[in-house]
Amino acid sequence: MDKANVLESSELWRRIVCDVHKGYKDVELSHMYVDNCSMQLIRNPRQFDVILTTNMFGDILSDEAAMLTGSIGMLPSASIGGTVAMYEPIHGSAPDIAGQDKANPIATILSAGMMFKYSFNLDEGFTIIDNAVTKVLDRGYRTPDIYSQGSKPAGTREMTDLILNEIK
Repeated sequence: MDKANVLESSELWRRIVCDVHKGYKDVELSHMYVDNCSMQLIRNPRQFDVILTTNMFGDILSDEAAMLTGSIGMLPSASIGGTVAMYEPIHGSAPDIAGQDKANPIATILSAGMMFKYSFNLDEGFTIIDNAVTKVLDRGYRTPDIYSQGSKPAGTREMTDLILNEIK
């Protein structure tokens, strides 16, 4: 995703992506302007497998995509390059709810799962974590950001403990 039709930096981004792609012919590459991507993400999110973009556009699109899952607190992320990677939830620090036991820990926990898979090549670690999160959600537990009537309310600590207990 880029905005190569109006931004010189996006023109450079697109050229570099095309050059790198030459070494990965088995990977399908298609280009889309970020504003169209934003619309397509809501219209048909399943059309995307991986979205490669700059930090600025990625930050915007990831927040938009988060609402497809119900909350920004549900999505892990990874910035992977060469031998270095950083794993974190897509959301920020939320200082407005710090210490109130309201934050959703799921994205942070799933980010750790991605680290097992992509940095440590431990697919089983990722699967265990992912399955634990799914089981807790299937039992109806919800933090305030994804709570709806009929759900079982859980704060940050309780949700973390429920997931950890599933892992054990």
